[in-house]
Amino acid sequence: MIDPAPPGRVVALDPGGARIGVAVSDSARTMAFPRPSVAGGEGAASRCAALAREEGARVLVVGHPLRLDGTPGAAAAEAVALADELRADLDDEVDVVLHDERLTTVTATTRLREAGVSAREGRSRVDGASAVVLLESWLAR
Repeated sequence: MIDPAPPGRVVALDPGGARIGVAVSDSARTMAFPRPSVAGGEGAASRCAALAREEGARVLVVGHPLRLDGTPGAAAAEAVALADELRADLDDEVDVVLHDERLTTVTATTRLREAGVSAREGRSRVDGASAVVLLESWLAR
């Protein structure tokens, strides 16, 4: 299958209420690395757009938190709104896409525990780990 996305780095955003988890791929799109979270709330789209530019992203993947049955809820609508703001801010510089993020936090938490990360330490790392799971899922599609 031919990837229609332009070659280069991909940034994934896992939106949350207070924080947005961030992960970045290498330019070959083979590995995903966590980055520090971005503060959520007002101005989050501008902060995320600036981060995408700083990282030299060609694609920005925004987690789309659908319900387990695949239907959108309030959180999914917020992700769509964030993606729309990012598209407007980034114009044609970066492709902004939504990607299903169901169970990314559960998967990330499990991975952290399996790696021996304590529950206390894991709370500060789960946002980036969730964004890594999201990015890996998008890269593997």
